[in-house]
Amino acid sequence: MHIYIFLVWLAGLFGHKKARMLFSGQRKATDALRLKLPHKSSKQQRIWIHAASVGEFEQARPIIERLRNEKPETEIVLTFFSPSGYNLRKDYDKVNAVTYLPFATRRNARMFLDVVKPDMAIFVKYEFWPAYLRELNKRGVKTYSVSSIFRERQAFFRWWGKPYLNILRFFTAIYVQDEVSARLLHSYNINNVEIAGDTRFDRVHAIAQQAKDIPQIARFVEGGGKVIIAGSTWQPDEELLSRYINDNPDVKLVLAPHEIHEAHLHQIFQLFEGRYVRFTEATINNLDAVRVLVVDTMGMLSSIYRYGQVAYIGGGFGVGIHNTIEAAVYGLPVLFGPNYRNFREACALIDAGGGMSVRNYREFKTAMDEALANHEEIGKKASDYVVSELGATDKIYNKLFN
Repeated sequence: MHIYIFLVWLAGLFGHKKARMLFSGQRKATDALRLKLPHKSSKQQRIWIHAASVGEFEQARPIIERLRNEKPETEIVLTFFSPSGYNLRKDYDKVNAVTYLPFATRRNARMFLDVVKPDMAIFVKYEFWPAYLRELNKRGVKTYSVSSIFRERQAFFRWWGKPYLNILRFFTAIYVQDEVSARLLHSYNINNVEIAGDTRFDRVHAIAQQAKDIPQIARFVEGGGKVIIAGSTWQPDEELLSRYINDNPDVKLVLAPHEIHEAHLHQIFQLFEGRYVRFTEATINNLDAVRVLVVDTMGMLSSIYRYGQVAYIGGGFGVGIHNTIEAAVYGLPVLFGPNYRNFREACALIDAGGGMSVRNYREFKTAMDEALANHEEIGKKASDYVVSELGATDKIYNKLFN
C-alpha cells in the first residue's frame, strides 16, 4: 500500500490529473470529515457505506435511499475510492457526508474510524481493504459486503492468496449476487455467506419507472421504423455501427458514446459524415434530414433506451462491456462485443435469449438483422430476465435493518 501511495503521488507530480486528485482528496479526507460530521451521541446510529466509484454507488443507492426514507434519523457516511465517483456524488443529499476513503494503511484506518465511529460498515461489490476490515473487526463493528461476486481467478483463490482470503472472515455477512459465488466461498470454508442478488437491478428498474421525456429523441424516431440505441460506445463499436447504417438506409441510430470530448466526437463525425446531427444542435428541421443522432451530453442514456427497438452496448472490444441491464429493462434485445464473460448479467442475458455477442461485422450484421426483425420477442426475454433479478434491496435491507 505504501508503494502504491508513492506511485500515485509520483504520477500526480508528473501531470496525471486523476492521480493528483486522488492523492490530494485522500490526504484531506479525514480532516474533511471532522468538519462535516456532527458530534455523535450515544443514541445516534451511524452507517458507513463505501463504494469504489460510480457503478458501485448505483448498487449502494437503493439501500441508502430506503434507509433515508424509513430511518431518517440515521446518519450515513459515504466514501469513494475514485475521483470520478467522488466528483459526481460529492453533493449527494441523501447522506450526511461524502468523502474519499483514505488510503488503506493501518494508521489511516485507525484515524478514519476514530472520526466516523460507525455502528455498521457496508462495502459494495469488490471492495476488500484489509487494514479497514481488521480495524473494524477489532472494534466489534458489524461489517457487510453487498452485491459482491467471486470468481476462481481472483486473488483470494490463488495459491499465494490465502492471507487475503482470510480477510473475508472479518465480514459479519457477505451478500453475494449468485450461487456460483456462494459455492466458491463455501468450498474454501468461508461460510458467512448469503445469496441476495444484485441491488443494481432494483436501481435500474426504478430509473426506468421515472424515465424522462426527451423531445429531440422523440422527434428523431417519429414515424416508427427501425431504431438502434447505441450506448457507451468506443471507436471499434462505432465503426461496426457506421458500416451497418451505411448498408441499411431504413435504420436510424441514436449514438451515445462513452467519451464525449471533442477529439472522440470528431472521429464519430468523420465516420457518419453527412448523416448525423449533434444532440446539442438538434432542431426540428435538421433532425428530419439525418439518420444518426449523436448524443454529446452526459446523464441521459438511461432514459434514451426506451426510444429504440434494439440496444447495442459498447466496450466489448476493449476491457469489457458497459451496463447492459439499463437497456434490457425496457424490453430491448441487447447486443455487445466479445469481452463480456466477466459480466454475470451479460452471460445471463445470452442464456435467457435476450442478449447476443458479436466478434466481427459479419456476426454483428446477422445478430442486428435478427434483433430488429424480432425485437418484441427477444426484448421480452431481456426484460423478463431483469424482472427475475429484482428484490436484492429488500433482502439485504431486511437483514441489516429490520
